[in-house]
Amino acid sequence: MATLQAASFCSSSSSSSASFRKIKATLHAQNLQYSSNHFSLPRLLVDELNQRNELQTFKSASTQLEMKPKIENNTKAMQKLYEIMEIVADRVEMHKNIGTQRDNWNRLLLTSLNGMTVTAATMAALVAISGVGVNAPAILALKLSSTLLYMAVTSISLVMNKIQPSQLAEEQRNATRLFKQLHEDIQITLALQNPISEFDVEEAMKKVLALDKAYPLPLLGTMLEKFPKKVEPAVWWPQVLESKQEKGHERVNSNGWNEKLEEEMREIVGVLKRKDDAEYVRLSKVVLKVNKILALCGPLFTGLAAIGSIFQGLPFFGSWGSFLGVVFGALAIVVNTLEHGGQVGMVFEMYRDSAGFFKLMEETIESNLKEGEVDRRENGELFEVKVALKLGRSLSELRDLASTSSLSSTIGQDQKEEFGSKLF
Repeated sequence: MATLQAASFCSSSSSSSASFRKIKATLHAQNLQYSSNHFSLPRLLVDELNQRNELQTFKSASTQLEMKPKIENNTKAMQKLYEIMEIVADRVEMHKNIGTQRDNWNRLLLTSLNGMTVTAATMAALVAISGVGVNAPAILALKLSSTLLYMAVTSISLVMNKIQPSQLAEEQRNATRLFKQLHEDIQITLALQNPISEFDVEEAMKKVLALDKAYPLPLLGTMLEKFPKKVEPAVWWPQVLESKQEKGHERVNSNGWNEKLEEEMREIVGVLKRKDDAEYVRLSKVVLKVNKILALCGPLFTGLAAIGSIFQGLPFFGSWGSFLGVVFGALAIVVNTLEHGGQVGMVFEMYRDSAGFFKLMEETIESNLKEGEVDRRENGELFEVKVALKLGRSLSELRDLASTSSLSSTIGQDQKEEFGSKLF
């Protein structure tokens, strides 16, 4: 009896669960149908979206096909420019290390030179104040040592005056700064300019070679003349091509340029040529003359001191030997300290590079003005800002300088004209 009750209970429960699943499935289907009827997008809207997606996919694919040849053509030029940038970075380290080395040369050689001169002068003074005979072994040793030291000082002084270590160090410092600037320019070109052309590669190579020529690394053969017959501004940039197009008849305000700005730039060039460039060339000549005199006097004084030391105590020479050995030794110390301790050669190079800075500005402005197509120039407004900042002026001060220069040229009062640069 219990078995029959259990079987009937199981059959009834299974039938009820089956009917429950049927009811649940029916309700779920009705819900799906209800949601699809109320929340599905219209057929036309779906078709339109699909068409747009297909159109965008086609456009992106066609754009990639169009840009692919340009990227392939641009790859070689970009690789070349990256190689040049690596070489420029290597040049920066080379010139930096060589500059430090040559600055050490100047300090160490000057210290050694003055130490040897002081020792030789002291020996000559000991011979003069000693009461021992001239032929005594101790006196002969002092005289010979003093003479040898003076001769060595004379030789070292001649070499130092020939190479001018302080000027060599200044050349390498300038080269380091300019190569760093070129490295940054190449980085900006790679970041902003697309595509990179072969013209950009050639221009970068010309700038590297021009810097190598302006500031050579080796001493023998290619070293710059330290006492040139004619003082000229330093030139570290490739010469501007003379094939620039002349200004055409149609002059329109384009790319930030207009007639007023062109006239302003011409007046700025005139001021730089008449005042700044000429002044630093004049200062370079003055410093060069002083350096020549010091370079001549140093070895001359040590040579006279050596002659005085060797003839010191002899009857026919009297006390003049001691006088020459001591006094000219002291004068040689003063002269060498002024020349190499004061770094007169470095000052000459600094003035020469400053004159080159103004000459570069002049050529840059003139090359932009000679370009007939204003679209190929630098943007006029940005160029004016760059010129003003390089001269340490605001835009209003730059325009006032141009108007003052134009007025003074008209009236003929050049005496009151101010310098173009306020930096140095």
